[in-house]
Amino acid sequence: MKFSHSNQIFIAVGVVFFTAILCFFSTHFMGYRAIALVLLMVTSLIAMFFDVVPVLVAATLSALIWNFWFIPPRFTFHITYSEDLLLFLLYFFIALVNGLLTVKIRQAEAKARDKEEKELTIGLYNTLLNSLSHELRTPIATILGTVDTLKDEDKILSLEQKAELFHGIETASLRLNQQVENLLNMSRLESGNLKLSLDWVDMTEWGHQLINKFSLDAQHRKIALEVVNDLPLFLLDVGIMDQIAGNLLRNALQYTANFVPIFLRIAMENEQLEIKISDEGPGFPEDLIPLVFDKFYRLPHTIPGGTGLGLSIVKGYVEASGGTIRLRNLNPGCEFIIRIPAKTSYVNYLKNE
Repeated sequence: MKFSHSNQIFIAVGVVFFTAILCFFSTHFMGYRAIALVLLMVTSLIAMFFDVVPVLVAATLSALIWNFWFIPPRFTFHITYSEDLLLFLLYFFIALVNGLLTVKIRQAEAKARDKEEKELTIGLYNTLLNSLSHELRTPIATILGTVDTLKDEDKILSLEQKAELFHGIETASLRLNQQVENLLNMSRLESGNLKLSLDWVDMTEWGHQLINKFSLDAQHRKIALEVVNDLPLFLLDVGIMDQIAGNLLRNALQYTANFVPIFLRIAMENEQLEIKISDEGPGFPEDLIPLVFDKFYRLPHTIPGGTGLGLSIVKGYVEASGGTIRLRNLNPGCEFIIRIPAKTSYVNYLKNE
């Protein structure tokens, strides 16, 4: 927590006075020279957290208090012995220099961290741009090449050939649209401008509609839907739910073999909507599971394609909805478990209202 400048000075003064009071009642045990070390340590601690001016105030105040309260004769600013005068001047000098150096070191470390973060960000975005250059070039080249083929008057194409070419354009367009959507979605999440558009959703109907949307991508793959009976209506942003489940299903289709089934289960657990998406594929390396939701992260040795944004967008949308997402390995395969707290309605009876 960052305090204002005036609050830092107030806290620094309070800490010095509090320490001096404690030391005042320990003078007979510690001696005034040992108390100087305690006050110096407190000044150093203040320098680790506060700015320059509060540190200067703390150093000056601690030196004056040490002189007035502890150096004989006490309760005066007069110093009888030259050794004590020298000790006082050294204390004041060391407190100032130590405090200022600590602040400067902390500022230098902050700049170094900022530089490292900037370099990391630049590296991440270079990775994204390199990935996008491939991801966008491929569907664009497919669309342009197919259009050139269709425009070539010298080629006589059958209806089946034309249908195949149009299907290629559609597939490439959907792929291109998905990459653009991922970038826009990540931008919305990072800007904090994501606003939920809530409406009552029948999860059984939503599940069937979702499976139908992926029927073309799944082709001969089986996506099994299980909906627990007697589910209420849930107050959700259906567009965000489509994005969450859609990205997970798309990943399962892309990174598992053609014969591997995929399962979608919708239930209610502890008054929360629970969605489980699982498959019987190879799963994830256990040590890499904590990284899979990081932005731009892609598992080593995965097939080419993708920008590493899909799962980070899923996590962002789930958290924006107030929920949690967890990944665990099965035997075989893996399972994503999503839980989202939401208001529910059983026909005319509203819960949690």
